[in-house]
Amino acid sequence: MDADVAVIGLGAMGSMTAWHLARAGASVLGFEQFGLAHDRGASAGESRLFRMAYHEGAAYVPLLRHARELWGELGAASGLPLFHPTGCLSLGLPELPPMRNVRRSVEEHGLDHEILDQDHLAARYPQHLARPGEIGVLDVRGGVLRPELAVLAACAQARLAGARLLDHTRVESVRPEDDRVRITAGGTEYTAGAVVVTAGPWSGRLVPALAGHLTVRPLVLTWFAPRADAAAYAPERFPAFIRDTDGVHLFGVPMMDGMSVKTGFADVWGDLPGPDAFTRDIDEARLRPLGEAVGRYLPGLHPYPVRHAVYHEGYTADRTAVIDRVPGQDRVVVLAGFSGHGFKMAPAFGRIAAELALERGTSFDIAPMRISRLAETAP
Repeated sequence: MDADVAVIGLGAMGSMTAWHLARAGASVLGFEQFGLAHDRGASAGESRLFRMAYHEGAAYVPLLRHARELWGELGAASGLPLFHPTGCLSLGLPELPPMRNVRRSVEEHGLDHEILDQDHLAARYPQHLARPGEIGVLDVRGGVLRPELAVLAACAQARLAGARLLDHTRVESVRPEDDRVRITAGGTEYTAGAVVVTAGPWSGRLVPALAGHLTVRPLVLTWFAPRADAAAYAPERFPAFIRDTDGVHLFGVPMMDGMSVKTGFADVWGDLPGPDAFTRDIDEARLRPLGEAVGRYLPGLHPYPVRHAVYHEGYTADRTAVIDRVPGQDRVVVLAGFSGHGFKMAPAFGRIAAELALERGTSFDIAPMRISRLAETAP
């Protein structure tokens, strides 16, 4: 066979899977339909938040804690600045469900944190306009990740350990057999003992069990310039943040490029008919509500973006990823549907994928991510 394990899609999840497989001693064959660290999926945009005080639920904290360790390992091995420890600040009314989850995360798992009332929030982080009754929870071990560098670093480490990674090679079909998996890519047939599908929003085309269960949505990111005091938004003074206020879910990172603060709305941009319907065109009128939110809550920034970028991601109905072997196809592992909050855990998810492909099991609790649940959560 050509490899012990083939990995299809070398974005965040695929590159991390290839890294873990190769350093475990497996022979690895990877396929990427675009260039490595491309900007057509979800693993791009210059920066991503890392946080362990988790809005989506305290159950993720063990995965996040392990991912934090693995980010450090990958950064040390590659010599690249993948993680910037800025902290991550969650802002909002304490009774809101996301803020309750943040509090539960830090309390149940003993995370290093600070809780700031409205007055302390306004005094320490005047860049944010604190509203009556709001609090801030500073996740001290949060920060900012560099997605493109991370993908390149994982691919490079996988290659150093012997992986063969093919870019600009689109996979046309995956055909599991009793003792192997046949893969057709770029008109050539390959065989592997197992396959891990990490093709982002394209995964449904290769794994029929996902058909109808992944919705493709744009990820729209915008950058805003400071009005005057640019130093106030430097990573040393302005942590990464998430804000839940008045029905607005606004996230952002400090000024990593020396001139602008990246912010965005989560999941308000509608659906796409499929992954190939990707477009970078966003009408200025659609960006206006985001600028208005920046003007309200970050008044030290100009409320008009100096630039924007569009990526896309696959979403499940319950916004929980699928990480599982495909039922009836034990040689096929799939990771998909990360719903806009998977990148920070990519090294841990890559380890799980490698364990599933090599050992048929994992020490992590992935029961909520089983593929069988999709029928129950379908709209």
